[in-house]
Amino acid sequence: MDIPIFEKKNVVVTGGAGFIGSHLCERLLKEANVICIDNFSNSHPSTISHLLQYPDFEFINYDVNKPIDLDTYDELDKFKVKFQGIQEIYHLACPTNPKDFEKLKLQSLWANSSAMVNTLDLAVKYHAKYLFTSSAVVYGDSQTGSGLKETDLGVVDHLSARACYDEGKRFAETCVETYRQVHGLEVKIARVFTTYGPHMRLFERQLIPDFIINALEGKNLVIYGDESFSTSLCYVTDTVDGLVRLMGSDPEVKVMNLGGDQAVKYADVAKQIIELTNSHSELVFEKPLLFLSRKGTPDIAYAKDALGWFPLVRLEDGLRKTIDYVIAHKESLLFTDYAKPLS
Repeated sequence: MDIPIFEKKNVVVTGGAGFIGSHLCERLLKEANVICIDNFSNSHPSTISHLLQYPDFEFINYDVNKPIDLDTYDELDKFKVKFQGIQEIYHLACPTNPKDFEKLKLQSLWANSSAMVNTLDLAVKYHAKYLFTSSAVVYGDSQTGSGLKETDLGVVDHLSARACYDEGKRFAETCVETYRQVHGLEVKIARVFTTYGPHMRLFERQLIPDFIINALEGKNLVIYGDESFSTSLCYVTDTVDGLVRLMGSDPEVKVMNLGGDQAVKYADVAKQIIELTNSHSELVFEKPLLFLSRKGTPDIAYAKDALGWFPLVRLEDGLRKTIDYVIAHKESLLFTDYAKPLS
């Protein structure tokens, strides 16, 4: 990896205006020049508007499914990219919209194939460290899976209705490992389990943000499944801390689970939100959604040992922070382009 020539390292974050990406950009500004790349296909400018004031932050509206040439952007001259290059690349760009998953299948396919090649080629050009945010879905259908280890081999139906995402993430990991073998890149793969917190988009059936809005408005809280529908949950700042620690870890640390290691029933989360918001809302159950599949819980022993990482934010505290954010930004969230009630 190139040694930074100037005061701060240059870091690229693709999907940087997304839920996790926007928090990651904010965190990285403490130590780096941040180049956020996004085309708002699955995000909104409001998540990074507060970052535009910082001289160490630069946003590029671009689709990383196309080849990337940072030399064409004069606004990056202040980071001396042509001389210093790029030291780190975090690749997060990928559609994660349960409501419109059917409509975004090709975008998911491209994000897990062409975008992988383009961002990895960028890493080769600059000899940059590369971190890919994979997903718990690589472990396959884990309805009863708990304590999933990084060495576990999942089984995914590569012809299923979800394959563009599930098998796509597995292929994307193969892309990362192949570039490591061929080009000698220093690469990291973060298998991210369900994450929640501020900046989650509304009315996309991601459950927690919709739970909060509906509880505040006294509407029913909808769970897409039965009372046993559960997941692991990790507050977004903990996930971001894990990503940054993983990027800075020893080269031999390559694949890492990041997530809460306790299964939580969505019904219990919904009841907790009702209580925290002093709401009179009730729970209702509807048929499961394709994208909201059951996932197992991770074994995070490796993360604890190699990174000194484990989730710090308790569920109740994380929900309070998320509720406070939604209350403070409710009107603007409700009237942004992407926040439209379910039809």
